[in-house]
Amino acid sequence: MQEQIQQFLEFMVSEKDSSENTVAAYRNDLLQFYHSLSLSTPSTGETISTWRDITSHHAHSYLLFLKEKKYASSTVARKVAAVKSFFQYLKDTNLITKNPTAKLDSPKVKKNHPHSIGPDEIMRLLAEPAKKNSAQALRDKALMEVLYATGMRVTELVNLNISDIDLDKKSVDCGVGSKRSRTVPIYAAAVKALDRYLTRGRAHLVVNTTEEALFLNHRGQRLTRQGLWLIIKRYVKQVGIEESVTPHTLRHSFATHLINSGAKLSTVQERLGHANLSTTQVYRQVVDKGEKSKSGLTVDGHPVK
Repeated sequence: MQEQIQQFLEFMVSEKDSSENTVAAYRNDLLQFYHSLSLSTPSTGETISTWRDITSHHAHSYLLFLKEKKYASSTVARKVAAVKSFFQYLKDTNLITKNPTAKLDSPKVKKNHPHSIGPDEIMRLLAEPAKKNSAQALRDKALMEVLYATGMRVTELVNLNISDIDLDKKSVDCGVGSKRSRTVPIYAAAVKALDRYLTRGRAHLVVNTTEEALFLNHRGQRLTRQGLWLIIKRYVKQVGIEESVTPHTLRHSFATHLINSGAKLSTVQERLGHANLSTTQVYRQVVDKGEKSKSGLTVDGHPVK
């Protein structure tokens, strides 16, 4: 049965172009469901040997199991979505004849508006690494400038290679999977920060000269998502921003500020790499509500000084 789970995960990568993080989350969720099956029928003595043996009773028992664990509603919703997607895949590939999760309800999750910070806070954050001239500080300045200049996802940033940067054209190639690959312009300050990092900082971090990763940690390896989060957290504390700020906050701020400056939704959608314009529409709602109404970017992506 675990073999079918692996096949489904491979299908997600090859056919759905799912990110590594999504696949990892689905793997954990499906394995949890698989192991929970032994808990749902301890008294009946029934044997579950194939996915055809799973009924709607097992599906609803799993939902109760998740609620007893007191997971957040958003976590339960994700886990249910993973199981429902898996069984739909099994049905589509004729491994089962009936989807036992078809009527499984997922908890309603309140959708929060993207959280952004104001242009003044962004400028303070971007300026902080420049107070030092170490290799790490040059790296931090470059990565934060790129995050705000492009609005790229955290995974996209840590996956960047040197070859993805074109300083002459002032652009960067990014994306998670070929279907979402895109070229995004970067403003002059980000180009300058990248140039300083590549010429004066990265050489002091690199260990293996064949390493292709753009941003490196202190061991000379590709910077991880967790490492990036800790870097942002440290600078947020240093500049005295009291509200919660994560790497994704810079993405939200980029989008909100760009719309405030007059950019079309289609332009922001292209920059962010959203498959559907409806996903980008939420930023228009944030702007319409007046959140962080003062613009931090012009339409061409340059910060207002």
